[in-house]
Amino acid sequence: MRLAATLSGAALIALLVAGVPGRATASEAPALEPYQLVRCLQLLQDRIASGDQASLPLQRRLLEMTDERMRSADVAAFKDPKNFRALLIYAMSGGNPLTIEQVVSRLTLEEADQKLAQGVIDYLRGKPKGTVEALASIDPLTQISELGAFLALVKGSVSIAEQPEQAMKLFDQARLLSPGTLVEEAALRRSVALASRVDDGGRFLRNSTQYVRNYLRSPYASQFADAFVAGVVALHSSINLDTLAEITAAMDAEQEQVVYLRIARRAAIDGLTELSVFASAKAEKGRDGTLDSADPRAQLYSGLSSVTSGTAADMLGKLGGIDRDKLSKGDRALLDAVEAVASELTSAVPAAPASAPKPVDIEDLPPAPLEIAPPAVDPMIPDAAEAPSPVPSAPVQSAAPAAPAAPATPAEQPAVAAAPRVVPLTQQQPEPAEPEDPKITEARRTLESIDELLGGSPK
Repeated sequence: MRLAATLSGAALIALLVAGVPGRATASEAPALEPYQLVRCLQLLQDRIASGDQASLPLQRRLLEMTDERMRSADVAAFKDPKNFRALLIYAMSGGNPLTIEQVVSRLTLEEADQKLAQGVIDYLRGKPKGTVEALASIDPLTQISELGAFLALVKGSVSIAEQPEQAMKLFDQARLLSPGTLVEEAALRRSVALASRVDDGGRFLRNSTQYVRNYLRSPYASQFADAFVAGVVALHSSINLDTLAEITAAMDAEQEQVVYLRIARRAAIDGLTELSVFASAKAEKGRDGTLDSADPRAQLYSGLSSVTSGTAADMLGKLGGIDRDKLSKGDRALLDAVEAVASELTSAVPAAPASAPKPVDIEDLPPAPLEIAPPAVDPMIPDAAEAPSPVPSAPVQSAAPAAPAAPATPAEQPAVAAAPRVVPLTQQQPEPAEPEDPKITEARRTLESIDELLGGSPK
């Protein structure tokens, strides 16, 4: 709404030209002001956030056009506040940091504008401390809504590590200033991930509900799913499972099943029997309540959840019917390991306690690499200041649609890039009243070793 009313006919032509390969180059397109191109870019990204994935290639072309226009614009053009603000918004919308630095170096700016520009550049360059210092005195609510929303998102991102509560408030400001946009979509994703870190189950459920209602068709919804699964596992003791079911009911049937499969796997690995049983049952049953035994993953996670509640023989019986050819490598390794432990538990007890059983050699098991593809990179801004992670985001040149370089930091990871600690299954079991025989003791040790193979999401 805020953009559509201001789009000129020339801007619409620019969008069409950028979207048709071979028709024209950026230099041949109508000469638009920088702020006009950036408004087009914002409109396009808002459409993408709403689910228009066909606009992704067009976003790339429009970023190229905008980058060239920013580089070629006269210094005098940026004396217009609209064009200077557009430069900063472009930077936070996937723009090339080299272009931003080049343009800013040519400008004579007031102190406040210089701080704004330096804060944005430091953020793009992955310098959170510099970003905090430069933007410390800038209140996003005092800026025009388009710029203020981005600044709130940036300030919130650099506050996550040291001031998570403040970061949550800034994400709320971003959503307030820019509803229905890619800024709100990104702020909601970050808020869902951050809620588990601040142990706020109520906010986690509210923000998850809003995301599912408005942005489930976004190309970045897979990042939300990562944060949602991690949050459910981390907050399982403080959230209502009936409310969880209401949220997933707004997804389509396939999305809902995949989410429950992932929750069941994580919960089973962490020894959260109640949550694992709940999620496994949801994954196995369709929305009509009919049991679906076709998915071997649901059978595996359901069987794994019975480690602490059923007998080894029951577990072997359930796992024996799984079609292992339909499992990922990681889940086949999990199946092999659990079957090996169950077989040890059901074998004959040795005649003398001193005769120790031969342990399962965990080195002989196939590796369990993470097979899920990394989520799409958020093209709006890099998560340069979020919690540390070993997965860096790749630098992007001016012709690319993704966010500019963010050294040694990821696009959003589940639960703000901090995966919940893996708790061995056996730690959830109470100490037995009587001494255990060596066979069971050794099996428990093997289970702890199996945990080292786990931790990935199913494919």
